[in-house]
Amino acid sequence: MAVGIVYFVHHSQTVEKAAMHEGVIRDMEQQRIKRERQADFEMQRALEAEYKKVQTVSDGRGGNAKVTGT
Repeated sequence: MAVGIVYFVHHSQTVEKAAMHEGVIRDMEQQRIKRERQADFEMQRALEAEYKKVQTVSDGRGGNAKVTGT
């Protein structure tokens, strides 16, 4: 009887440890994806600022306005 209890507790702890480790792996992956998305966003923001320096941009009211250094 005691051997069964010890086995059950050991097995439960092993399963719980594996589940916790999977959670850590999942969190690390989510953080990596978040960093990549943030880097992409920053790159897009920099490109937008650069393009606004040199391109004519429609103001949305039918007219064209030269946007400089905004």
